[in-house]
Amino acid sequence: MGNRKDTVEEKDKALALFETKEAKGKLALRLFSSSIFVGICLIWVYRLTNIPRVGERGRWIWIGMLMAELGFGFYWILTQAVRWNVVHYYPLKQRLSQSYDDKLPGVDIFICTADPTLEPPTMVINTILSVMSLNYPTEKLSVYLSDDGGSQLAFYALLEASRFSKHWIPFCKKFNVEPRAPEAYFTRNFDAHDTAIDAQEWLSIKKQYEDMKKRIEAVTNKGSVPEELKNQHKGFCEWNSNVTKQNHQPIVQIVIDGRDRSAVDSDGCRLPTLVYMAREKRPDCPHHFKAGAMNALIRVSSEISNGEIILNLDCDMYANNADSIREDLCFFMDEKRGHQIAFVQLPQKFNNITKNDLYGNFSTVLNKVELAGVGGFGAALYCGTGCFHRRVSLCGSKYSDESKGLLNLETRKSDERTVVELEEASKVLASCGYEKGTQWGKDMGLIYGCPVEDIVTGLTIHCRGWKSVFYNPDNTAFLGVAPPTLDIALVQFTRWSDGMFQTFLSKYCPFIYGYKKIKLGAQMGYSVYLLWAPISLPNLYYAIVLPLSLLQGIPLFPQVSSRWFIPFAYVFLSKNIYSIAEALICGSTLKTWWNLQRMLMIRRTTSFFFAFIDCIVRQLGLSQSTFTLTAKVVDEDVSKRYQQEIMDFGSTSIMFTVIATLAMLNLVSLVGVVKMFFWGLDYKDIEKLISQVILCGLIVLVNAPVYEALFFRKDKGSMPGNLLMNIGFLEFVAVILLAFLCNPSAVLGIRFVIDREECFSHNVKYDGGTIHVSFVVIKAYSTWHSSHEGVDLVVKGPSGDQIQDYRDKISEKFEFVAHQKGVHRFCFSNKSHYYETVDFDVHESYFTYYDQHAKDEHFNPFLEQISKLEEALYNIQFEQHWLEAQTERQAIVNEAMSKRAVHKAFYESAALIGASVLQVYLLWRLFERKLGMSRV
Repeated sequence: MGNRKDTVEEKDKALALFETKEAKGKLALRLFSSSIFVGICLIWVYRLTNIPRVGERGRWIWIGMLMAELGFGFYWILTQAVRWNVVHYYPLKQRLSQSYDDKLPGVDIFICTADPTLEPPTMVINTILSVMSLNYPTEKLSVYLSDDGGSQLAFYALLEASRFSKHWIPFCKKFNVEPRAPEAYFTRNFDAHDTAIDAQEWLSIKKQYEDMKKRIEAVTNKGSVPEELKNQHKGFCEWNSNVTKQNHQPIVQIVIDGRDRSAVDSDGCRLPTLVYMAREKRPDCPHHFKAGAMNALIRVSSEISNGEIILNLDCDMYANNADSIREDLCFFMDEKRGHQIAFVQLPQKFNNITKNDLYGNFSTVLNKVELAGVGGFGAALYCGTGCFHRRVSLCGSKYSDESKGLLNLETRKSDERTVVELEEASKVLASCGYEKGTQWGKDMGLIYGCPVEDIVTGLTIHCRGWKSVFYNPDNTAFLGVAPPTLDIALVQFTRWSDGMFQTFLSKYCPFIYGYKKIKLGAQMGYSVYLLWAPISLPNLYYAIVLPLSLLQGIPLFPQVSSRWFIPFAYVFLSKNIYSIAEALICGSTLKTWWNLQRMLMIRRTTSFFFAFIDCIVRQLGLSQSTFTLTAKVVDEDVSKRYQQEIMDFGSTSIMFTVIATLAMLNLVSLVGVVKMFFWGLDYKDIEKLISQVILCGLIVLVNAPVYEALFFRKDKGSMPGNLLMNIGFLEFVAVILLAFLCNPSAVLGIRFVIDREECFSHNVKYDGGTIHVSFVVIKAYSTWHSSHEGVDLVVKGPSGDQIQDYRDKISEKFEFVAHQKGVHRFCFSNKSHYYETVDFDVHESYFTYYDQHAKDEHFNPFLEQISKLEEALYNIQFEQHWLEAQTERQAIVNEAMSKRAVHKAFYESAALIGASVLQVYLLWRLFERKLGMSRV
């Protein structure tokens, strides 16, 4: 029995086409995460038990901090779910080739494009040529291009690519070249010492590619296909004067018929099927963006090739690994577990990532940990590109154990119809009216109604019982183009986060739609990404409230000497140390991690926040979903700055306004608190604010490229001048900063108690400065109102001459010109018999002319205007201080009057009661006396 059991296990192992390995250190990670969770709970307890009482300073700020930290804590718990069960998959393609090479299924590859301007045709055909030349039987390979722009330019480029493929495919397979995209391959320098490639053939194929590229670019720049070229193919008859991007009939053209044995390459091998499709579009019919295009491709391909496996790619993602199809088929064709798998998702990687990933476009932790962690629950996310699908799972079929076994190879019987007949039959499937009254977009195909149709579709497939795999190969299967500017990157994340939050608020919320259908860990894993938008709120709150409370001296964290400081310090340090270690283990550099932290902060305070607002507005029915196509190409200057890892702010995006404002706010706050430290702030006060100082300092460090773009850079990637001129708040913050830096002792506001006489000194540094003075008698320390209320003030200059003299004043506000610099004395006298509390404020203003360095005649007036703005700001502060003192005095007077009124009323009532009692007594005696006289 034992030997028989071993034989069965060996047989199962021999049949396995992929292996599964769990990540190491799982127990240690769970213990470490548990300790952080304890720290988070202690932080919540501290917040709840130390909320300021009603009327105390900072109560609502504290409550806001509690809400923000609750949000941070719950989101952190979600992120731990994707680290709880990280699983890595390893295909065994050698076994596939040995046992199933003659049983390989048909594979249909879908490539989507929408705009020949934003997605150049040369880039699209590079993707097409790369997948046509993959190491897979060409008779079982079909490539479909969906052109949602309905552009004859894209069709012309496809025709050119079909001709070039006859030479490119045999060249790739003969010399096993990689990558298989001509542009990426020829960009690399030819190695003359590489004897595997013939130099003459290399030069010949390169010239053919460059000639083709020039022809395509010439037609693209012209904007239309010349008539002599149109006459070369019948397909151009589909385009007439009535065809526009948003209004055209369905177009299906089989450019290469894979069934035709005469359609061969230069070596006599058959070519894969190549099809162009532009689904019908009408202004009055919804087209459902990319999801609609994908569903049309599913239907059209079922009519032409009906491959059991579908691979969908974006038009900028070329094949980098020639064996990628065979590797991924291992998951579908495994006899033991393959029948459960609906799709295999590959990571999105890019060929233009800078050394330290300036914009955080590619996160190794995301691919090696987080997405692999969601896949560990059998529910890897469908990310919209780079994904192999089982056709039946996309078409709405539910998983069944009865489907165990190899893929159905008989899905497509021999079809004797001509190319024209297939094209006409396919056009019906690509028409606008075909989906009406059907389940397409509901239970079949990609799901409609959400901008992130891929996430919803993947979740729907999982809820039907299917499983999925996230496969991260060492040799990257496909490479795309990452956004080379900050603006494009942020717009892209805005669209994604908007759509994902919309999904969370819909019936497809994983905790509702996936309840008892997928594991709790998978539900939490989905939510990590679906909640990108709302996590912006606590981040934005921190970025705004921390610096403002620091300027106001409001402590938000426990003192360093307090035991409550320990959980805050532990959570902050341990979380970041773990994050750094995780990034380094996954292959990132320390600078890459730092760049990602900057981008996370920028995304959460801009893209995610705007997405949150857009989603809420849409939920209220005030707007509709839109789809924004991101540009795939940029000019040479932008590309050069990107390669040099210089952040590009060269557009007037509202997001840059937010970034600059938050950066300046934190810088001003940090400078302000440093100023207070140098002015001799008490050690206890410093201890209360030290945590806020550290956090603001980190935000300032993260925003270093923003300050550089604001103040130092002069290239086109700096903050645009018209952007700065439109940021009123930013100018306001800049003036505050100048005030802190240029005149640290300009404002003196004190409150003192005077018995008889108090004198103060103020050193005027320059001749001709204007001195603003105000004082208010806040409170008189007497039980009853004094007939002599008020103080005297005498102002004397440096030489002892009297400048101002005020007598018996409750409050006064005045100004004078200091004709002589030096120490000015302000002496208060109190003639009453009671103490008086006086609020006293003095402010010195003067215009500074910066002639020490710059001599530019246009620069000095600008600085003069800043000085005037600075003076205006101080005047506002001065007026505000005086009004606050007046208001406080009036409140005290009103309170005193109220008390006197109450006392007066009490005594009057007592006197009235006494008089009434006396009157009753006298009347009683009177009647008693009269009664006695009447008896006599």
